[in-house]
Amino acid sequence: MFKINEGTIDRALRVVAGLVLLSLFFLYPDASWRYWSLIGLVPIATGLMGWCPLYTVLGLSTCPVKRT
Repeated sequence: MFKINEGTIDRALRVVAGLVLLSLFFLYPDASWRYWSLIGLVPIATGLMGWCPLYTVLGLSTCPVKRT
């Protein structure tokens, strides 16, 4: 499907950051900015898939080099 372009640390940080952002949605139910915290779904999704579309466009990768 997609070539993995995120390393393990990158993926873990994305999932943690996404969960923090998403938790704000539930912690502040009356805040006017509440729905902006749903952007946390993006880093969770990219972290779980291991593929970042922006990295692909920019030609970046945080995966370690595989030696054969």
